[in-house]
Amino acid sequence: MSTSPPIVLAFAASDPTGGAGLQADLLTIASRGCHPLSVLTAITAQDTRGIDGLLALKPAWITRQARILLADLPVAAFKLGVLGSARNAAAIAAILAEHPRTPVVLDPVLASGRGDPLADDEIVQVLRSSLLARTTVLTPNSLEARRLALAAPDAGIAGCARDLVTLGCKYVLITGTHEPGARVTNTLYDSSGVLREDSWPRLPGDYHGSGCTLAAALAADLARGLAVPAAVQSAQAYTWKALAAGFQPGRGQRLPNRFFDKP
Repeated sequence: MSTSPPIVLAFAASDPTGGAGLQADLLTIASRGCHPLSVLTAITAQDTRGIDGLLALKPAWITRQARILLADLPVAAFKLGVLGSARNAAAIAAILAEHPRTPVVLDPVLASGRGDPLADDEIVQVLRSSLLARTTVLTPNSLEARRLALAAPDAGIAGCARDLVTLGCKYVLITGTHEPGARVTNTLYDSSGVLREDSWPRLPGDYHGSGCTLAAALAADLARGLAVPAAVQSAQAYTWKALAAGFQPGRGQRLPNRFFDKP
């Protein structure tokens, strides 16, 4: 019998387009050579243009899904996306507390690419009070970093990263897709300051699921044993290539091609 590949457990909401959310996590994790497990946190009605509605599952169902999986399968990394509610976020924090040695990648999806809200202030408070302390790598864009740090819209990114590390996460990777410029600069911070800075050519058009792809790829690379700085560089390179090979199947945003290197 073949040896099992590394296993990554994703907590996320469903996205019926396959561009983001749980479906995107499963595609990305599989494409990076890992086996994906999934805990559904919410159901959405959406297309490639935006989100029409979100229905969060009850926290008891989050806990039940996760604990049954974790009692049976050895999880090498966790990936968190849209959590659905503050109570769900608290339930997931309790589960992660039972697995303190397993790396956690948290993509704090606070809004869709169109700006549809996916997290209220109560969820933000639970992230700050409970989940960041369980997080290995936090992967906000610059807008999310400012909101999580309770900072002004024009606050400096480095200060936001410092505040977020103070709340307990070991590393913060702030992506620069919402900042101006011909290149996108992503910066990895820890308690000592900047660890690495990577700059990528800005691709034309808008993409649905770029943040999910980056965070899921990072979780898979950590599950495969890469150290955080190396995993961050590897996941960025993969994500840029998936976006560059992206396609536009509908009337809205482009979707990443997560199997760009497959025939």
